[in-house]
Amino acid sequence: MKTADLIDDHADVLSLVHLPFRRFGSRAHFAGPIQTIKCFEDNSVVRKELESPGNGRVLVVDGGGSTRVALLGDMLACLALKNGWAGLVLNAAIRDSVEIDQMDILVYALATSPIKSAKDGWGKAGEDIHFGGVELRPGNWVYADADGVLISERRLI
Repeated sequence: MKTADLIDDHADVLSLVHLPFRRFGSRAHFAGPIQTIKCFEDNSVVRKELESPGNGRVLVVDGGGSTRVALLGDMLACLALKNGWAGLVLNAAIRDSVEIDQMDILVYALATSPIKSAKDGWGKAGEDIHFGGVELRPGNWVYADADGVLISERRLI
């Protein structure tokens, strides 16, 4: 799966998430249905979702674009792997980037920060979210590789 080929063949039904993402992890690409989270500088709901079976889904987190604190670290990335999540897209920062880079996972995030997030339970899962010029809804499909992150309302491949 290459996003360049997908956009060539399906440009009319794909949208590019236009953000300056950094890639982390050793996996080359992922594709899967989206599960969304909206939170700000609190990763309690992120942990709760990653503790549940991913079943090949991609966790897409709108962290409000904050790069002050990290919403994901190596322990949560391990949970994602253990529970069958295909990958993660965060409109936020991560930490433990060296460790995550060595994992068989693919994470897109805006930046890194060594600062832990709050754990106050703020956030919602399963909501429509919007960032990078794209509306992201639970059940939409995401396709991602080194060239970018694409969103479709339906499965394409």
